[in-house]
Amino acid sequence: MEVLAIMMSARFLRRATLLAAPTAAAVLLCVSPALGQTREGAFERTLKVAGAIDLSIQTGSGQIRIQPGAAGTVRIAARLKSGGSWTTSDSDIEQRIRKIEQNPPVEQQGRVITIGRFADEDLARNISISYDVTVPADTNVTASTGSGGIVIGAVKGTAVASSGSGSIQVDGAAGLKAHTGSGSIHAAAVAGAISAQSGSGSITVAQTGPGDVSVSAASGGVTLSGVNGAAKVSTASGSITIDGRPVGPWSLDASSGGVSITVPADAAFDIEARTSSGSVSSVPPVTMSGEIDRRRLVGKVRGGGPLVKISTSSGSIRIK
Repeated sequence: MEVLAIMMSARFLRRATLLAAPTAAAVLLCVSPALGQTREGAFERTLKVAGAIDLSIQTGSGQIRIQPGAAGTVRIAARLKSGGSWTTSDSDIEQRIRKIEQNPPVEQQGRVITIGRFADEDLARNISISYDVTVPADTNVTASTGSGGIVIGAVKGTAVASSGSGSIQVDGAAGLKAHTGSGSIHAAAVAGAISAQSGSGSITVAQTGPGDVSVSAASGGVTLSGVNGAAKVSTASGSITIDGRPVGPWSLDASSGGVSITVPADAAFDIEARTSSGSVSSVPPVTMSGEIDRRRLVGKVRGGGPLVKISTSSGSIRIK
C-alpha cells in the first residue's frame, strides 16, 4: 500500500508540474516584453541662417552626421532610442523621450547654433540620440559623441571632431582637429593644419593646402598624403606612409612598423634615419655624413634643408 501511495503521489506531482508550466510560460511572455521593450522617439527642426555659421553638436551616445546643403538653412533630424530596463529607476525613460521631443536641445543665437546641450543632464540619461544635420557649406563644425561615429561632409570651415568610441570621417575642411579613443580617422581634402589622434585605430588623411601636421596612433597605421608643412607623426604599433614636401621639419617615429616617405623630385632636406631592426634605403642621392650603416642614414639630399628625422624600433625605412 505504501508503495502504491508513493507512485500515485509521483504521478500527481508530474501532472501538476505539466499543468503549471504553460501558466508560468504565459506569465513570462506577458512580463518579458515590458521589461525588454525598446522606446523610441524623433524630432525635426529647420532654422534660418545668414552667412557663415558656427555649429556645435554633441551627444552622449549616438551617431552624428553632418552634410552640406543649401545656403541659409539648417535642418536637424534626431532619432532617440533606449532599450528596456530591468530597474524601476528607468521606468520614466519614455516620458523623458517625449519631453525631449516637445522641447529639443536646439539653440540659435544669430550665426551660432548649438545642438545637444541639456540644462538638466539627467533628462537624456540612458537615451541614445543620433543626429542628421544639413548645413550651408560655409560652416565651422565642432562635433563630439561619447559613443558613436561622426561623419562630416565637405565643409568650407574648420572641422573639430571627438569620439570616445567610434570612427571619424571628414570629407573636406579648411582645417582638422580629430580625436577618438577607439576607432579609425579618415579625412580627405583638408586644406590646412591637421591634428589627429587615435587610441586604437588607423589614421588616413589627405592634405590639399599648406599647414602643419600632428598625428599619433597608439595602435594602428598612419597614411598621409599631400603634406605641405612641418610634420610630427608617431605610432606605437603600425607603419607610417607619408608623401609630400618637407617645407618644415618632419619627425616620424614608428615603435613597431616600417616607415616609407615619398617626396617631390626637387625636394631638398637633411635626413637622419635609424632603425633597430631592419634596413634604410634612399632613392634620392644622399650626401653622407659619418659612417655608412645599413641601419642608419645621415646626410643631405640636394644640398639639404629642413630636417627629416625617422626612427623605428622594428621595421625598414624607405625614402623615395
